Amino acid sequence: MSFLKLVTPRLTALLGAAVMGVLLWHSPLFGAEAPVIIAPPAVDNPKAAGPMQTAVLAGGCFWGVQGVFEHVRGVRKVIAGYAGGERSTADYRRVGTGTTGHAESVKIIFDPAKISYGQILQIAFSVVHDPTQLNRQGPDVGTQYRSVIFYADDDQKRIAQAYIAQLDQDHVFARSIVTQVDPLKGFYEAEGYHQDYLIHNPTNPYIATYDVPKIENLKRTFPELYSGQPVLAARN
Repeated sequence: MSFLKLVTPRLTALLGAAVMGVLLWHSPLFGAEAPVIIAPPAVDNPKAAGPMQTAVLAGGCFWGVQGVFEHVRGVRKVIAGYAGGERSTADYRRVGTGTTGHAESVKIIFDPAKISYGQILQIAFSVVHDPTQLNRQGPDVGTQYRSVIFYADDDQKRIAQAYIAQLDQDHVFARSIVTQVDPLKGFYEAEGYHQDYLIHNPTNPYIATYDVPKIENLKRTFPELYSGQPVLAARN
């Protein structure tokens, strides 16, 4: 858990904008990661009309991951939650200990006629998180922030594994990708106050520093997939 995620609105007001700016600027982990330009997956399903599909991913704090995918064309809904552990331990306090096996995750419901599963992964690797960081993302440290693709079937597993191998072979990143590809055994929706958190709290210091820039990265890197009107979990 990072310091910025623990800063309450009241404490933020007391510190003041100037003091807060100093704290952020002098952090060695200041700001969001820059986007990485990567090729689309060589192995992917073609876009085709059909029922809505689901992707479950983890890559750091779910506030930012959810916020990015809520701005992606073809995505119908994004839910923040927990995956990788048992239902009985799927709550924010327990997951935050890093001992439950859960990762903060998102469930992405998308239209396969408008966006492919491979494109979902491309966005995740390019602008959502750094897949070479082991058990952390930016200021957030612990197995609950690990990079994971939770596949629902053999097709998703095949696409995910092939794409990771492709990116590693092309040496897109300076280090090897550590993203796990695990079977989806269950997804448990997070508490209501976590849903659409980025949309509702854009000036929160943590959100403004680490997550809002990812939306701009999405807009610049994938303009054809960017939507200025986000879909909200609470409204769908």
